[in-house]
Amino acid sequence: MDEVDLILAAWERELPGVDVAPLGSLSRISRLARHLDRARAEAFAAHDLEVWEFDVLAALRRAGHPYELSPGELIRQTLSTSGTMTNRVNRLQTRGLVLRQPNADDRRGVLVRLTDTGRERVQDALADLLVFERAVLSAIGADERDELASLLRRLLAPFERG
Repeated sequence: MDEVDLILAAWERELPGVDVAPLGSLSRISRLARHLDRARAEAFAAHDLEVWEFDVLAALRRAGHPYELSPGELIRQTLSTSGTMTNRVNRLQTRGLVLRQPNADDRRGVLVRLTDTGRERVQDALADLLVFERAVLSAIGADERDELASLLRRLLAPFERG
């Protein structure tokens, strides 16, 4: 029995006849997300990064050499807004983790490029994050991990398409 079971039992006692079953899965996902967010923040702080900084730097690192993306692509990948991204890029540039470069394909546009320092920082933070996340997932077998990923992909799909 976990905390969600206690919450469900309380709702069932207080609102008999109301189907609270969806809370069983989605409350666990929500609670797990909060625990993971805290652990990620701690892992990234060890590398002098905020969660949002890791997200931007990781998007650039995943882009492959020369590790650059347009602000629009960064917005899409990090689920942020234009104003937020401008602020984030400014702060990362001040810290020497990214550079703004003119976009050769669009004279009015810019590209955000990962610096060597930014690349090293995000790779080190990712390595620590993966150690933690492997430990979390070790509670279930490999087949269950694949099934969980598949089920979560299906639940996430309608939100990602929009």
